[in-house]
Amino acid sequence: MGVLDGKVAFISGGARGQGRSHAIRLAQEGADIITFDLCAGLDSVAYAPATEDDLAETVAYVEKFDRRIVARRADVRDQAAVQAVLDDGIGELGRVDIVLANAGIMPVIGARGASRQAWHDCLDIMLTGVMHTCEAAIPHLLRQGEGGSIVITSSMAGLKGMVRELATKNDGFLGYVAAKHGVVGLMRSYANCLGPYGIRCNTIHPTGVNTPMVANPEFAELATEFPSLLESIHNILPVQMVEPMDVSNAILYLVSDAGRFITGTTLPVDAGANQY
Repeated sequence: MGVLDGKVAFISGGARGQGRSHAIRLAQEGADIITFDLCAGLDSVAYAPATEDDLAETVAYVEKFDRRIVARRADVRDQAAVQAVLDDGIGELGRVDIVLANAGIMPVIGARGASRQAWHDCLDIMLTGVMHTCEAAIPHLLRQGEGGSIVITSSMAGLKGMVRELATKNDGFLGYVAAKHGVVGLMRSYANCLGPYGIRCNTIHPTGVNTPMVANPEFAELATEFPSLLESIHNILPVQMVEPMDVSNAILYLVSDAGRFITGTTLPVDAGANQY
């Protein structure tokens, strides 16, 4: 018996990284999964994107736990595409109970990160895209009348500013910080208006996580060039990064009955970075 038996989770950005980890962890506890990912690159992003093969690997991992999964390619910036994924998933799996608005990018490297497009991509994916994900699911949650749980992936950059000097101020960094702060306001609004219906909403705020978004040669080169960037994500605990499963375990707490009275909160999984 898992703590999420009979539940269905809707996860954006599920091809790899944190999204895949969340899908696996929730499947381990009995949840079926609906997920999607762009599986393509963006001009503003310097590191390699997730692929259709990555998404297929997520499917295989979930199926190892004898859970069902509906996985599609879709762009979180496109409300109709997000809605179509969820509607297909509910058509196959019957319901939705958990929403993880996880899709994200870090377009902060070199000339790409200095472009105005990097700013727009951050807000379109990590703020508007979060709203698209939540808005697709909320009518279903209300119709079911059984409550639900929404968790939005923010960052420690959603609790403090990462940009500490002009050398690291570019449109991508500013957009990233703005989007990660912005979803906190979105979360609090959802928590207020959905709480009377038993639907909880929280944000989660990781420090650096060992995923391809950060653990890549391009970001390592940037960090070497601008040491103040590493100082802004300094962890008090003696770890350079946390693992995706550390974030997934915190999300499991929030979406399970163990967190049934937790809503409107900003939960750090940051190894103490926000105290630095």
